[in-house]
Amino acid sequence: MASSPSPPEAGAAAPGPGTVAQVLPLLIVGQIALHGAMAGQRMAAPLQALQAGYSAWAVGVLLALFAALPVLTAMGAGRMADRHGYHRPLRVAVGCTVLGVACALLGCWLTGGWQFGLNCVGAAASGVGTNVGLIAIQRSAGQMVSSSTERLRVFSWLGMAPSLANVVGPVTAGLMIDAAGFGAAYALLMAMPLLSLLVARGVPAQVGPLDAPRRAPGSSRWDLLATPGLKRLLFVNWLLSASWDVHSFAVPVLGHSRGYSASTIGLVLGIFTAAVTAVRFAIPLLAHRLSEVAVLRTAMLLTGAVFAIYPFAATPWLMGGCALLLGLTLGAVQPMIMSTLHHLTPVHRHGEAIAFRSMAINFSSSVMPLAFGLAGTALGPGVLFWLMGAAVGGGSWAAKGLQRLFAPAPPGP
Repeated sequence: MASSPSPPEAGAAAPGPGTVAQVLPLLIVGQIALHGAMAGQRMAAPLQALQAGYSAWAVGVLLALFAALPVLTAMGAGRMADRHGYHRPLRVAVGCTVLGVACALLGCWLTGGWQFGLNCVGAAASGVGTNVGLIAIQRSAGQMVSSSTERLRVFSWLGMAPSLANVVGPVTAGLMIDAAGFGAAYALLMAMPLLSLLVARGVPAQVGPLDAPRRAPGSSRWDLLATPGLKRLLFVNWLLSASWDVHSFAVPVLGHSRGYSASTIGLVLGIFTAAVTAVRFAIPLLAHRLSEVAVLRTAMLLTGAVFAIYPFAATPWLMGGCALLLGLTLGAVQPMIMSTLHHLTPVHRHGEAIAFRSMAINFSSSVMPLAFGLAGTALGPGVLFWLMGAAVGGGSWAAKGLQRLFAPAPPGP
């Protein structure tokens, strides 16, 4: 017999408009602290393995572990967030992330297989911890507001956190490695998630309505997929996520085949990241004029068009222009996906809905690079761009079907 869910902590209440402005920065800082520690470890651990003489294949396995285990644990994390609110999942997230970095730190005093094994365990633990925290943070952010416009603003600001974390974590780790070695870098990264606990003291225990119905005991988590439009939205999300992965994979391959330097390839990827950040700054200013479904369809069509011309970009500047356009289109997607996800699913199952999205993204991040590698080797990076462009452009029909779910209900008799 399934145990009944625990009630929200006493005193919790749905934040008002003034509280949203106070809580959202705390959620952003909490995500940066968690994600930054994992991102720094994800940069340092492969570098340590390469210096120890491990092959590129072993490094690939190590990197895959950051995304593989979250596929298996995401649903439990989502259900925990739905049952207990914000703070318990965050404590679990911080504990797993600190444990993961501590394993890597312990490995610095060991050699050979022990060091690599601890790095693998640490990668899996950090990946799980960051994902648990991400689900709790996104669920809490979505429940702070109820209107579509406000959700777009909230998720646009929250979408800045991974970009900032992917700068803070690796840069911090790199500076510490050069200055004092891997041990010092891991020690600093291990302290970073504790900032999440510190700022969490200003976050309500249960953001959102307290009188929301609970999922019936014994019902299946998979029945959530029967929610109208959810499978369609997850399919759209997978196509756009795979497009992001294709760009990250194919640009270095294409640039290397043309003899471009590492700094040139890095500049192209940097232009993409800058465009993603810029469009997420712009969305809160334009949210009242935007429709989630219209933006998703436009992004898919433009992504397909950019992928079609990318292989013909014969100079680094033209590749940079393509990266700029692609960053603007794909950067706008995440706030639209998250807002639509919260619109479609019941409030008491937002955590599970976010978990389904997390499972799809992490599975794609674990498996798709292998498929890209095989396709790129057999067909070349240019063909890979064209295949993904055709898939995401043709898949825009799936986004069109979501529009009717936003239509207002007909008036009663």
